[in-house]
Amino acid sequence: MKSGSLGAEANPIAVALFGSGQFAIAPFEAIRLRSQELGVRIACVVTQPDRKAGRGQASQATAVGAWAIAKGLTLIRTADANDPRAREAIRGGGVLIFVVVAFGQRLGDDLLQDIAAVNLHGSILPAWRGAAPIQRSLMAGDARLGVSVIEVAPRMDGGRIFATAETEPIAGEIAAELHDRLSALGVAPLVEVVAKLAAFMRRDEGERGCARGAIESLGGRVQDESAVTRAKKLARADAWVDFTATAREVAARINGLSPWPGVDATILGSPLRVLRARVDERGGIESTGTPGEVLAQGSVACGVGCVEILEVQAPGGRPVVLSAYLNGRRLGCGVRIESRSPAANRGGQL
Repeated sequence: MKSGSLGAEANPIAVALFGSGQFAIAPFEAIRLRSQELGVRIACVVTQPDRKAGRGQASQATAVGAWAIAKGLTLIRTADANDPRAREAIRGGGVLIFVVVAFGQRLGDDLLQDIAAVNLHGSILPAWRGAAPIQRSLMAGDARLGVSVIEVAPRMDGGRIFATAETEPIAGEIAAELHDRLSALGVAPLVEVVAKLAAFMRRDEGERGCARGAIESLGGRVQDESAVTRAKKLARADAWVDFTATAREVAARINGLSPWPGVDATILGSPLRVLRARVDERGGIESTGTPGEVLAQGSVACGVGCVEILEVQAPGGRPVVLSAYLNGRRLGCGVRIESRSPAANRGGQL
């Protein structure tokens, strides 16, 4: 056994994991499984309180809370991690590193004092700071997708960038699938950053003041504030698409909004939700129809080009391809899919 590994086992650095959403599970599980190799121990997991869900309004743990319970980890549920009692519980185990992924709360200065705190964010910062980076980057049709490991800073998602990982979009991929892909993509850079922090701290024998030095040892780069874009949280009011846009823009919006809130639409007055699309590049399809008009083979005309609608869902039904939906209702080419923003209070498409 190497002496470095022996040191990691004998003097592990205490880490607190902060997370709530499913996006955090793959990175947190990697840290748990590799904790001995990384030279860390998970002192606690901090998550949002259980919430009532479903028809029976049963109490339901967050994804991270359920994971922590299943793995036998110390779990702290709190609506405010900055509350003095929560702060004492979190910091009481000699914690020196915070790892934050999809947590949903700001961490204050008192909580962060003498702590090396890093965050995994679902975009290539400074693009898409905010609550919905994955959906917004997909909706925008970004050619570069990825994750960033950053310093937790007073400005939300504004800390120095320590590591990034990039990937390319996949035609027809929806936000839920990209979410899982980016969660897995974030494992390697986050684990590497945690390993570097822990190694620095072990050299300083875990002294409380070593956290600042550990963070500084990572270097990193300051974000370009002139390049910042905002990833506003999605709402039901976003559930629309403008078929007068280009096919690329239409497909990007549909996929970025799936599965929630989806795209609300109607065909001959009957409601349905559009959940997946891709630019139709099959060839041989006449694309001169009016925007929203159904063409051959489940294709729909746009302002420029056409999109292949891969999934729609009627109320109470299951997702099916558009052609199957039309066949089941004895409909064919020429009908139109209508979708309007709530702001559109007159006839026609927005």
